[in-house]
Amino acid sequence: MTDIVEAGISSGTEGKLVRALDWKGAFWVAAGVPPLVLFSIGGIAGTTGKLAFVVWIISMVMGFLQSFTYAEIAGMFANKSGGASVYGATAWLRYSKFIAPLSVWCNWFAWSPVLSLGCAIAAGYILNAFYPIPAADSQMVLDWISAHAASITADSPRVAEYIAAHAGTTPEDAIKALLSTDGIAALTPAIRSWSLLSFNIPFLATANINATFFIGGTLMLIIFAIQHRGISETASVQKWLAIIVLVPLLIIGLYPIVSGQILATNVTGLVPPTAAYAAADGTWSNGGWTLFLGGLYIAAWSTYGFETAVCYTRELKDPKTDTFKAIFYSGLACCLFFFLVPFAFQGVLGHAGMLAPGIVDGTGVAEALGGLIGAGRIVTQLLVVLMIMALFLAIMTAMAGSSRTLYQGSKDGWLPKYLDHVNENGAPTRAMWTDFAFNLFLLAIASDVGGYFFVLAVSNVGYIIFNFLNLNSGWIHRMDSGHIERPWKAPTWLIGLNTVLAFVNALFLGAGAKVWGYSNALWVGFIFAALILPVFAYRHYVRDGGKFPAGAMEDLGLIGQDLGVKKAGMLPYLALAGGLAIVLIANVIFQLPA
Repeated sequence: MTDIVEAGISSGTEGKLVRALDWKGAFWVAAGVPPLVLFSIGGIAGTTGKLAFVVWIISMVMGFLQSFTYAEIAGMFANKSGGASVYGATAWLRYSKFIAPLSVWCNWFAWSPVLSLGCAIAAGYILNAFYPIPAADSQMVLDWISAHAASITADSPRVAEYIAAHAGTTPEDAIKALLSTDGIAALTPAIRSWSLLSFNIPFLATANINATFFIGGTLMLIIFAIQHRGISETASVQKWLAIIVLVPLLIIGLYPIVSGQILATNVTGLVPPTAAYAAADGTWSNGGWTLFLGGLYIAAWSTYGFETAVCYTRELKDPKTDTFKAIFYSGLACCLFFFLVPFAFQGVLGHAGMLAPGIVDGTGVAEALGGLIGAGRIVTQLLVVLMIMALFLAIMTAMAGSSRTLYQGSKDGWLPKYLDHVNENGAPTRAMWTDFAFNLFLLAIASDVGGYFFVLAVSNVGYIIFNFLNLNSGWIHRMDSGHIERPWKAPTWLIGLNTVLAFVNALFLGAGAKVWGYSNALWVGFIFAALILPVFAYRHYVRDGGKFPAGAMEDLGLIGQDLGVKKAGMLPYLALAGGLAIVLIANVIFQLPA
């Protein structure tokens, strides 16, 4: 009977998660993390200026060090899926039933938006391919300007308004600029501005049901269909996508370096800009430090992400050996890409080049990649296809990991019961549908650049909260569950260092969340994180009568509802208080440049 269950076969209506992966399979599923560098490479360059590539390196080094804590605690839970948040949450359960679901929830709402953000960028590429916005210097725009040259005269009110907004501009230059703008608008395909519905969401952002929304929703359904067939099929698709995407990306990252295209002036004189998205160099003032910390805050959303490699412990054939290998080699791969790609971009393009709108919103990254290797039109178009595939790779990773977080959270009694279901292929389909529905809502917000970074900034509040709780769970597990077998055990000094990094992350959160265009991002993130508390209270106290499901704590050797002895005493509570204090103090001290 045990063999049947382990194989993922059930006589009931529900299947089981299938032990179908080795560490290489988990590595390929996590291979969607390196392309995340392309999601925010422009945004980080805009906020940190010449420091951008240094921000990526520092953040990646922190992510790699922190992963060793996650590798240790993951090895303790051979029978759970859902990733580091699930494994770390159990450490907090003795001290507060509400902290454990908070960790799982924050990890989920940080990872899940990769679906909507990735699909928004991919939809932008598809629209650019089939319905491009004409360039100002294109022949069709020049012909339109020639045909309508008389439509604007020097005494036009529009000319006066333009000169007032652009001091020092001559009437002739104003007329040329306005005609160019009018020509682009007239020749832009109507689908680019079409919207079925647009509405404001109070205190959040503007939602837009437009072409980006419908294309992005279709892409999410395609990815859902692939993952519906189970983790083994997902890993197989991911493997080939990763090879097709990551090999060219690696070559593109290396080529400018070996060919001598890196300009020293682009990677020296490392100071923050005068303001976010300003081309001028600033100083290490309070505002400059705030921009720098804001870059480290948002980079963490990408660079720490390879911890998703341990989401599949319950689906590994040999979790005792495969868990550490999966996260370790995923981390090495991420170091390679997060070091190389930002350095190559900045070294060739420079600070000013990184501020191009197409790089900031992600839809022009393929063209920029082509520029790094001097590619012609055909190769550049192939790179557009490559970018779409890279986005698919990242989205597949996100759906696979985030859905399993929901599934295991339900199995352990922290999240709603209906998520505790997998299909005949071992795929947690109800959790996947929940991801899909949540991301349709986010996709409506992320259809413009402002909404895109709002979603990113708010979701990262959850991600930093999760990382803070989980890095502290390493030493809590050591104290409370030191007797539990650890197939791989991190050096004690590294557990200590990572505890310090937990508080460094709290500093990033307090100082950096405000950098991304929304001064209330931190508070919106806190409110969204708190939404899990009534949900858990209903599940635990109303649905389950104040008891956790049988087997929820089995990996810790705990039977029934006995949560064990609190050997760490007051230390976990002091850690929580210290982390919150750092966030609030940093939020007050660090302010954006005037």
